[in-house]
Amino acid sequence: MSTSSATAAVAAGTGTGSTGSTGTSTGTSTTTSTTTSTGPRAPGSRPADDAALRLTGVTHAFTPGAAPVLDGVDLTVRPGEFVCLLGASGCGKSTLLQLVAGLETPTAGRVEVPAGRPSLMFQDSALLPWLTASANVELALRARKVPRAERRTRAAELLERVNLGGQGAKRVHELSGGMRQRVALARALAQDSPVLLMDEPFAALDAITRDVLHEELTRVWAEQRLAVVFVTHNVREAVRLGQRVLLMSSRPGRIIREWAVDLPQPRRIESPGVAQLAVEITEHLRGEISRHGR
Repeated sequence: MSTSSATAAVAAGTGTGSTGSTGTSTGTSTTTSTTTSTGPRAPGSRPADDAALRLTGVTHAFTPGAAPVLDGVDLTVRPGEFVCLLGASGCGKSTLLQLVAGLETPTAGRVEVPAGRPSLMFQDSALLPWLTASANVELALRARKVPRAERRTRAAELLERVNLGGQGAKRVHELSGGMRQRVALARALAQDSPVLLMDEPFAALDAITRDVLHEELTRVWAEQRLAVVFVTHNVREAVRLGQRVLLMSSRPGRIIREWAVDLPQPRRIESPGVAQLAVEITEHLRGEISRHGR
């Protein structure tokens, strides 16, 4: 998604959220049909009434008659759940987030966010460069009609929460990549949504900075009990952060497999448990990429 689209979404207070269903192990997916199935539960499925967000039979093509990017996706994410979404490039992960955010309309199916409008964080921080860190966070507060007199204090509190206390007066060019993503996270939190969608937010960062931000995101998630949908290409990142890891097929995108991550938090990306599960997931991801030649 472009920076201009991202900025427009933030200014409008738009959010997102999503996750999926599939394959093996304990997990969840969603089927929000009005009838109750008496057969075996599909891998990844969860009760329809226990959802922060829900996708039912979602299919999407960018133009009429074109091959679908997503096909019949059923997804459920519970309140307070952290779900990571993996898949080959072009499989529709970002499109899925855009549909949940309301930035795209599905060709078929239903997108529901019972928990309320989600917030959205991008790979590009999408900060307005002529504003300070504090003013960028205040944009989201203004969209929520927070009184002007309260915005500066609230923005300072949010920046403190992401370990940027005292940095609010700095402009974007004065911030490192990691600091910019912290500001972007603070701005997403300013939307005060129970659902946070994250589209590869740490992909451009160096390994050490990414590791630090993993810790900070895990802390914020634990404190606020957000429902998080986190898109990534990094398998170890997914295992480190997520309670569930979902694998998407190549186009058309479907949720084809799921892993429950039964490892205590906080986790380290180099820990044996993370490494072991990451190896298993990587093998399935490689197999999916090989089958489709991408």
